[in-house]
Amino acid sequence: MQRFFGTLFVLLLLAVAVAWGGLWWLKERYLLEPGPLRQAAVVDLPRGAGVAAIARRLEEAGAVGNALLFRLAARATGQDRALKAGEYQLEPGASPAAILALLESGKVLLHPLTLPEGITAAEAVRAIEASDILAGKLEKRPEEGSLLPETYLFPRGTPRKEAVARMQGAMRAVLAKAWAARKPGLPLEGQNDLLTLASIIEKETAVAEEYPLVASVFVNRLKRDMPLQTDPTVIYALTEGETTLGRTLTRKDLDETESPYNTYKTKGLPPGPIALPGPAAIAAAAQPADTKFLYFVADGSGGHAFAATLAQHNHNVTQWRLLSRQKK
Repeated sequence: MQRFFGTLFVLLLLAVAVAWGGLWWLKERYLLEPGPLRQAAVVDLPRGAGVAAIARRLEEAGAVGNALLFRLAARATGQDRALKAGEYQLEPGASPAAILALLESGKVLLHPLTLPEGITAAEAVRAIEASDILAGKLEKRPEEGSLLPETYLFPRGTPRKEAVARMQGAMRAVLAKAWAARKPGLPLEGQNDLLTLASIIEKETAVAEEYPLVASVFVNRLKRDMPLQTDPTVIYALTEGETTLGRTLTRKDLDETESPYNTYKTKGLPPGPIALPGPAAIAAAAQPADTKFLYFVADGSGGHAFAATLAQHNHNVTQWRLLSRQKK
């Protein structure tokens, strides 16, 4: 009996030694050795997946050589219950320890979604709905001009409602900052006026350096109670921001379109924005250049020629028409 217990004790010691040795190997060798992944790979771990399912996914992706060993290592380090679901990009040769750290951090792969400056809310919604990264449906279209155009990064599966809320929050922040820093004496009654003016500036020129000059023209016209006479507002009246006009504006459009957005027939700013203005256009609306300009026309090179008098403006128009004929 004494020999039996002695043998049993030795076996227990051996078992403990083997277990300890295995634990040491998992922590000090296996976890730190480079993994078998030869090139970057993306693995998507669904919500509710336990460490066993995660280990199988990683093995299938070629990121770990043995799912069971990875699972044991995760439990040995206490990370098995801290792994987060999501889409991750794994680097070539990533060790099990690096993979565990990444999955524990929740630093999922982010995908870009770009809203260009000058598009309308309808166009923005189409881009948002077409994204295969976002999930869910939009119950209500966001108001015109309420989304800040820029490139956003979203993890796969972000609800569209959440994405829109983020875009709206970004616009509110930019608009509030510009309004607080606005030049004194502007003929604007509030942030909606600032947003509306910025949207017109955004649609009138693609040259960012001209934004303050274009802003000065419209501010000077507002101060003189002159109609803004800006074509993009008439186009918005005709299309309601749903699509492009697809043709050139006509004199009939300017004279007969009955809409508060027709700034040839209605003085002052239109009721609201006509597009999504970017930060530069918003800043220009809040800080227009100090000029006496009341007119501008295309100069044939992508920019515009500005004038303080109608005579100078008519001269610039004549020059533009000559250049247009020469290009035909």
